[in-house]
Amino acid sequence: MLKNLQLYRLPAPWVMTAEALEQAIAHQAFTPASSNELFRQGWDAPREGGALVHNVAGQFLLQLKAEKKVMPAAAINAVVKARAAELEEQQGFPPGKLARKELKERVTDEMLPRAFSVPRATWVWIDTANGWLAVDTASPSKADDVIKLLLKAVDRLPLESLRVQRSPVAVMTSWLESDEAPPNFTIDQDTELRATGESRAAVRYVKHSLDPADVGRHIAAGKQCTRLAMTWNSRISFVLTESLAIKGVKPLDVLKEGQSIAYSDHERFDNDFTLMTGELTKMLADLVEALGGEAKA
Repeated sequence: MLKNLQLYRLPAPWVMTAEALEQAIAHQAFTPASSNELFRQGWDAPREGGALVHNVAGQFLLQLKAEKKVMPAAAINAVVKARAAELEEQQGFPPGKLARKELKERVTDEMLPRAFSVPRATWVWIDTANGWLAVDTASPSKADDVIKLLLKAVDRLPLESLRVQRSPVAVMTSWLESDEAPPNFTIDQDTELRATGESRAAVRYVKHSLDPADVGRHIAAGKQCTRLAMTWNSRISFVLTESLAIKGVKPLDVLKEGQSIAYSDHERFDNDFTLMTGELTKMLADLVEALGGEAKA
């Protein structure tokens, strides 16, 4: 369900109810883009027919839905070129830079109602008991956009970035150098080592056995680990990045086998959400501990 986690911290526990949060974001609810709009976004129910804030035992799930109109640049340019040629024939000289810009704007407006829409959904998970807020995206800038929208809706949202005592780069490098993962984790076969100098030289292992001697030579040459694939408790695999983002989250078979039988789509949705968030909460606690604990202001 959740594939990538850009992590933020809330007070634990966070006392805001699902009803209060829904009331706060209701004015940002999604409505489809009109024929003359290129982009629109807003909150939509995570589960069909449900509330804007899906709540299962204090685990909240939100969905930011976006709709973007796609207008192929080649198609626009072709029409603009033809219109410019007509205009040149009429007036006896080619249109100037400003005239071509206005012509392109008119063509874009004319073609907009016929453009096709590309939908996109971004999930937001809030663990009210343990104070986690995670935006499901691999892009920090997209996560920032989601957070900005929430900050506009929720007055004085007590949100902070996750900070830990030890540098993720230094800790991941030490794990590789010692060929020893922290308790409850194993190191997988994907990693990236990058030099800190001006060259920014990098070596990446993808589904490749990490030979300690080979990795050690790169570390001795000044490279540090910026991405590391790991598995927690034989239950969830993921990639930890230098910015504390969690990418490529994947529940493993042993976790899937623990799912209870669900008799409806709604029950299955809730069961998957409950199981996944319960495991992620424990995994994040272990990961933060492996990074020296949280840094306090």
